[in-house]
Amino acid sequence: MPERVFIVTIVAIVFIVLPSILLHYVTEWRKTRSFSADDERLVDDLWKTAQRLERRVEALETILDKEAPSWREDYKERSHA
Repeated sequence: MPERVFIVTIVAIVFIVLPSILLHYVTEWRKTRSFSADDERLVDDLWKTAQRLERRVEALETILDKEAPSWREDYKERSHA
């Protein structure tokens, strides 16, 4: 009789408990892998800010090209450390 209880316990652990634990952690891993709504908004805001900054830099470069045509050569000669 005690051997049967031992075997049933081992079978329950192998076929019920271990898969349940595995599925739990896989589900948790998938939750952390995806973006939350706040993360998506933050990424979208950062993307829009980067686009605005890029347009500003391009506008400044256009102004500099008109006002100081040799600024690009001067910029290349400076160290940028």
